[in-house]
Amino acid sequence: DDVDRAYFAVFDGHGGVDAANYSATHLHVNVGLHEEIVKNPAEALKCSFQRTDEMFLFKAKREKLRSGTTGVSALIVGDKLHIAWLGDSQVMLVQQGKAVTLMEPHKPERE
Repeated sequence: DDVDRAYFAVFDGHGGVDAANYSATHLHVNVGLHEEIVKNPAEALKCSFQRTDEMFLFKAKREKLRSGTTGVSALIVGDKLHIAWLGDSQVMLVQQGKAVTLMEPHKPERE
């Protein structure tokens, strides 16, 4: 279609780089191939995070990998910004020189 889209992501590996590298390699593919990418980008992001996690868990079990990752992604669709994150990664939007809180990070002490 003629809608401009842009995808950005950052992953922070824990206990090694395997999960972070896997996510960097596969998450955007899962987002792009998701059936809801055009109609519901937020759902495509959410489902793709879950799908990528399931895929890595299968690989980790098979190859006895023991790493994890946090992650944050931004998907710009036209003039809309969609953010998805996992773990304590954070996103900061600066608008006209002022920080805008987009989300509250996942923290162990948070309900």
